[in-house]
Amino acid sequence: MSIKEAQEAVDQWIKQYGVRYFSELTNMTVLTEEVGELARIMARRYGEQSWKPTDPRAEDNGRQALGDEMADILWVLLCLANQTGVDLTDEFKKNLEKKTTRDKDRHHQNNKLK
Repeated sequence: MSIKEAQEAVDQWIKQYGVRYFSELTNMTVLTEEVGELARIMARRYGEQSWKPTDPRAEDNGRQALGDEMADILWVLLCLANQTGVDLTDEFKKNLEKKTTRDKDRHHQNNKLK
């Protein structure tokens, strides 16, 4: 599925099942919440934090939830793009070009990455 197809799929789902989009501000808050949920898993799975005994994700070290949380983030980001008229395919292409022009040699010179 392309980014464009994903934006269209989200829009169709909202129209069919979601009644309407949440407001842009609500979706921005939901996006922040979802990023926090991903951060919790990352801190426990890859960082130094321990899982809480009551956390159901502790059983598989957050493996199943990791992808689900990333998909939740993508979903809300696609909602925001649709609501604000942003073509993420076009914007991603421009962003990749910007990064390539700006950073093509930058990381090769970083001794911390060698």
